[in-house]
Amino acid sequence: MKKINVLLSTFFGYGYLTKIPGTITSVVTVVFIYIAYEILGYTDLKFSIIFFVLLFFYSFYAVKDSESEFKNKDPRQIVIDEVLGQSMPLILLLYLNQTNQISILIEIYYILSFIFFRFFDILKPFPVSYFDKNHKNYFGIIMDDIMAGLYSMILIYLISLKF
Repeated sequence: MKKINVLLSTFFGYGYLTKIPGTITSVVTVVFIYIAYEILGYTDLKFSIIFFVLLFFYSFYAVKDSESEFKNKDPRQIVIDEVLGQSMPLILLLYLNQTNQISILIEIYYILSFIFFRFFDILKPFPVSYFDKNHKNYFGIIMDDIMAGLYSMILIYLISLKF
């Protein structure tokens, strides 16, 4: 089971690929979801939300189980948190698109959601920084990216109101 959890925590090995695994994993997440939603036409919002929630809760277990495989408390190889945080504004995009609240090219929203998520994930404004500094474990690893994803969702939503 530990091997499966390490595989999930590293997003099937993407966490091992480069010196910037969080950024690469965020790009892969955006591309994967773009293909699923916009090219393949997979638009089941309920399933997307349910899948996200299940992955969110299972990730706590997977990351906790995987932590002992790495040397530090927040290993860069663990990137499932980036998948979760980056997915949040993208699921919002699916909703906004379905409710006709997108008035500029959808691709611009995908690019902005990537930029916003990475901005908040790297700069760590409060409460992102709170989880990063005060929970040096599986909980903090996941929750700082969830907060960055939440900030990204808010900005994407505000942009959808403006344009």
